[in-house]
Amino acid sequence: MATDDLKNKARAIFRKHGGLLRTKDAIRLGIHPRTLYGMRDAGELRQVSRGYYRLSDLPQLGNPDLVAVALAMPKGVICLISALSYHGVGTQIPRVVDIAIEKDTKRPRIDYPPIRTFWFSGPAFKSGVQVHDLDGVPVKVYSPAKTVADCFKCRNKIGLDVAIEALREVRRSRKATVDELFQMAKACRVANVMRPYLEAMS
Repeated sequence: MATDDLKNKARAIFRKHGGLLRTKDAIRLGIHPRTLYGMRDAGELRQVSRGYYRLSDLPQLGNPDLVAVALAMPKGVICLISALSYHGVGTQIPRVVDIAIEKDTKRPRIDYPPIRTFWFSGPAFKSGVQVHDLDGVPVKVYSPAKTVADCFKCRNKIGLDVAIEALREVRRSRKATVDELFQMAKACRVANVMRPYLEAMS
C-alpha cells in the first residue's frame, strides 16, 4: 500500500476515535509504527502527552495542560489553584498543574506541563470529584466546594489568603452552598478551621 494510502487509513482511524489515540492503541488498530512516526515527523500528528497523539488539523485544545495531565495521570484529580482557575474562582493564575493522587501512589513522570503533586487519602481524595469532558478527554476536577476545603487544608503551602479569597468567591458566585462547603470541610478535616470564616460571611 502506498504511503499516502497508509496515511489516509491512519487519519480515518484517528478520526473514528475522536482524533486522539495512544501509541499502543493506534498500532493495535492497524496503524504501522513507521506510518505513525512519519506523520508525527511531518507535523500531521501532535504529541499531546507521553504516548498520546492527536491529529494536527483539529481545532486547538481548549485546556491543553489539563488534558495532557489527565492523559498521563487518569486516576489523578485536578485540585487547588488549577481547580480554582478551571471553575473561574478567584484571581490566582496557575503556573503549574496542581494534581491530587491517592496516598502511596507513585508520582508519574511527566515531561510537560510542569505539575505540583499532592497526596490525599480516604474521603479527602474521593469526595467532590467531578468528571468534565475537555476536548473529548475525561478530566477529573474537584468541585468548587471541595477545592475550597482543599485550599484550607493546604493553606500552609498556598497561603491562607488564597483559601479565604476562594471561599468568598465561591459564596458570592453561588458555586457552592454552605452545606456543601461544610460537608467537604469535614471530608478534609478542616471544619473547625473554616467555620469562623464561613460564619463571618453568612
